[in-house]
Amino acid sequence: MDFSIVIPAKDEEQGLAKTLPLLREKYPETEIIVVNDGSTDGTLQVCEAHGVRVVTHPYPKGNGAAIKSGARAARGEHIVFMDGDGQHNPADIERLLYKVEEGYDMVVGARGGIDDQASLARWSANSLYNWLASWMVNRRIHDLTSGFRVVNRKKFLSFLYLLPNGFSYPTTSTMAFFRAGYSVGFVPISVAARLGKSHINLVRDGVRFFLIIFKIGTLYSPLKIYFPTSMLVAGLGVMNYLLGSISSGGWRFTNMSTLLILAGMVVFLMGLLAEQLTNLQYKDAVEHDD
Repeated sequence: MDFSIVIPAKDEEQGLAKTLPLLREKYPETEIIVVNDGSTDGTLQVCEAHGVRVVTHPYPKGNGAAIKSGARAARGEHIVFMDGDGQHNPADIERLLYKVEEGYDMVVGARGGIDDQASLARWSANSLYNWLASWMVNRRIHDLTSGFRVVNRKKFLSFLYLLPNGFSYPTTSTMAFFRAGYSVGFVPISVAARLGKSHINLVRDGVRFFLIIFKIGTLYSPLKIYFPTSMLVAGLGVMNYLLGSISSGGWRFTNMSTLLILAGMVVFLMGLLAEQLTNLQYKDAVEHDD
């Protein structure tokens, strides 16, 4: 299979020193691109020592920005994305490629239980992501946030404008592929402990956690999020009206019940508008594929 390997890296000297020799040994003729995202350690020197292609950012732009740079630079029909921190086993690439040959447009290396995650908090967050995304697409999603995946390059490039410059590119790209009707598969993998310092920040990424929850919905089908929310809000308004009427002995709307019912209607209309905008958002990508 014609494929390129893209590795985003910011200060990943230790991980690349472990991963690049294994990749070069197993895939000597394959294009390997390391996107050096403004590293200040020996990342560039390690890449040069192993003869891989390097795309360098003059300053750190984020994991998603590195992914976009690597995707634009890649020449293969498919792209293998993997992290530069030494967690991913190059031997698993072959298993993902076999899955692609079954007709999948994206194949994700799905991590296992809590032992394969960095912490209990991250494992819990990822489990919630997976559950919500599975509910949205009506299909079991084993790992929404894994950075180890193979994608059809042409189809991936059509969604490049959707990808954030930060860390949520796996979530965005997975939901975009599902929304466009492309085939997404999963292959179980194990990951090693990362080498080097983690770039995860508890406060910053805690906020990002909640933003991703909303992003999952808006990327696939906003109405599946907005409609239940509108029914809940409007239902509270009706309940407030009934309880108030029973306690006062008269059937009349209070300001609170009126406000809640109107708020529910507004939320529903916002979801309807968001659904139409989402359809337009994916129109160009599907037409480009055709």
